[in-house]
Amino acid sequence: MPRLDFEASVVALLAGLRPGDVITYGEVAAEAGYPGAARAVGNLLRRTELPVPWWRVVAAGGRLSPYGRSEQARLLAAEGVEVTAAGRVAGMAQHRGGRS
Repeated sequence: MPRLDFEASVVALLAGLRPGDVITYGEVAAEAGYPGAARAVGNLLRRTELPVPWWRVVAAGGRLSPYGRSEQARLLAAEGVEVTAAGRVAGMAQHRGGRS
């Protein structure tokens, strides 16, 4: 996978998310045209200096990232997304931004 194409695709997809939208790493990878590259999405978000809404990306099942979990929960809550005490997005389906 050409790195710049991958990065551009992921950044463009994330830029299109609206406040309150939540998407999984796997969904980002698939929708950006790189199915199976969920881990690469996480690595990109961890190292990028670009202003992308990283907090809107969660692990499968709505789990928050173990890195920066409290900041992610705070930012999601500010957008109206409820996060459980177990660190999961409550009602994940309602925050999918039109994705099923």
